[in-house]
Amino acid sequence: MSKANWNYPTAVKFGPGRIAELPDTLKSAGITKPLLVTDAGLAALPVTQNTLALLRDAGIEAGLFAEVKPNPISANVEAGIKVLREGGYDGVIAFGGGSGLDTAKVIAFMAGQTRPMWDFEDIGDWWTRADPKGILPIIAVPTTAGTGSEVGRAGVITDETSHTKKVIFHPLMMPKVVIADPELTIGMPRFITIGTGMDALAHCLEAYCAPGYHPMADGIAVEGIRLVFENLPKVAADPSNIEARGHMMSAAAMGATAFQKGLGAIHALSHPVGALYDTHHGMTNAVFMPYVLVVNRPAIEERIQRLAAYIGLKPSFDAFLEKVVKLRADLGVPHNLKDFGVDDTRRDLIGDKAIVDPTAGGNPLELTRERALEMFDRAMTGRL
Repeated sequence: MSKANWNYPTAVKFGPGRIAELPDTLKSAGITKPLLVTDAGLAALPVTQNTLALLRDAGIEAGLFAEVKPNPISANVEAGIKVLREGGYDGVIAFGGGSGLDTAKVIAFMAGQTRPMWDFEDIGDWWTRADPKGILPIIAVPTTAGTGSEVGRAGVITDETSHTKKVIFHPLMMPKVVIADPELTIGMPRFITIGTGMDALAHCLEAYCAPGYHPMADGIAVEGIRLVFENLPKVAADPSNIEARGHMMSAAAMGATAFQKGLGAIHALSHPVGALYDTHHGMTNAVFMPYVLVVNRPAIEERIQRLAAYIGLKPSFDAFLEKVVKLRADLGVPHNLKDFGVDDTRRDLIGDKAIVDPTAGGNPLELTRERALEMFDRAMTGRL
């Protein structure tokens, strides 16, 4: 039997109303002066302002940094580091969706580093270059149910000079505690609810299909897939369904827990498309999903048959594929890249970037340039 390394996430305080425990959680982590980092669109909304008021009422004066793009770039991180250092903050509250969470974690990581951020890209053992004493503690508060970044040890940042998404990794980027309060997700716009939910599905599905021996990740992934199929349509139809919102938050964390096993071509293609066209990451994953499944079919058919049976379908690849396509159609996910506002003028560049993306190695079949371009072409035309 193959040897393997397994890691599992941090402490999670899950359930409605748990945001009230944020002041005590900060104190338990030794944070007295936190910087709350979120994205620009979320900063002025009640969910953020109410959280800041909660902290003030507890005698905690938190700073706010919100210069974060939906696809965060290195300039966002650099601006946040400047605010953090000048303000003398001793910890970070990572607040919001994937962009806010990723940026916050990288800011906390870079707080005491002297080397450039790209020196810590997730390549080999580059993470060992970091000074662990320079990494500030993080408390994560997700307000979407998708990326699962709240239980991850990395952040995805776009290098705006090369239009390439890069992963910054260090084990100490894992938040000390996660407060997963589904009440915070109720105000999400429908597009974000669906896009982030499909991101959670992509994480679980690719983790399950990735090669390698990791039965714990597989078990978490298949249950996460079931939760998404059952609950994403419910929250799309009734945004106030707190039980379904909670299940989606669970599925998001489960996907990010499972994908330590690996991701694959859905993400390897989504990353360059997102960097070049500034598309929503989760929705881009949703567009690519069935086409990647079809091309990978020779390597995953037996696994997908078992998965189909687990979620109550006929145990066949076609039944599962039809389920995915129907879910996308019911939720209004674009059927192809053209309908999503992506053209084929940078087709070759996307193929080149996909095969060197950090997630490419987890694809069930070797992600050759020819294979990546076949997936892209199918996604462009909608050909299953």
